[in-house]
Amino acid sequence: MNDMTIARKLLPLELENVCFWHRNQVLLKDINLQFGVSGRTVLLGPNGAGKSLLMRLCHGLLQPSSGDVRWALNDVSGTTVRRRQAMVFQRPVLLRRSALANIHHALALHGVKRSQRTRLAMEALERFGLAELHARPARVLSGGEQQRLALARAWALQPEILFLDEPTSALDPAAVKSVEEAITAFQARGTRIVMSTHDMGQARRMSDDVVFLLRGRVHEHAPAPIFFESPRTAEAAAFIRGELIW
Repeated sequence: MNDMTIARKLLPLELENVCFWHRNQVLLKDINLQFGVSGRTVLLGPNGAGKSLLMRLCHGLLQPSSGDVRWALNDVSGTTVRRRQAMVFQRPVLLRRSALANIHHALALHGVKRSQRTRLAMEALERFGLAELHARPARVLSGGEQQRLALARAWALQPEILFLDEPTSALDPAAVKSVEEAITAFQARGTRIVMSTHDMGQARRMSDDVVFLLRGRVHEHAPAPIFFESPRTAEAAAFIRGELIW
């Protein structure tokens, strides 16, 4: 990969007429979105609306049944695209290894030189307050610590875009605050954020724009102040009020 390729941006990400179906059931239909080079997009919608599925398609874990998911770097290898993005799940996927080894392994997969891995991993653990736990098995950490470890692992990879699938669900208030501060730190470093949440307060705090999904479609996409103060549809207004919608 030459220097010109390295200097080029992965973003924006465009989805054009993206559909996804499984066992003859349409789960996402006619998704048209663009995620620009900066900002924080929050995906909102009831359970089953397609938020997690949409992020998995963006991240490349799934392929659309039809339509296109296009990065600005579509003319380079899929490996290059994957190495410049990261995803943190609602339940972090952690190896049966120490906290340090989890980050070490991710850096190795991303082609980081062996001589640099331990330093970068420890810097990431320190950044997220986990340095003293570096030797502890990752799977015995508390829920909040595991989520911070997953974020530290992503931090070490320096992604251009970070997908977060309900990163604070089931965490206590102190852990939620810690994770939100970490997300803010990612954005300050220049990482594009796309995240889902069911916490309306968090959505208001953390969003620059909102994508509201309902029944597998983009029902609204608007700047956060407009979405929360003047939603276009009755369904979005009901969701903001905390009412059940189907």
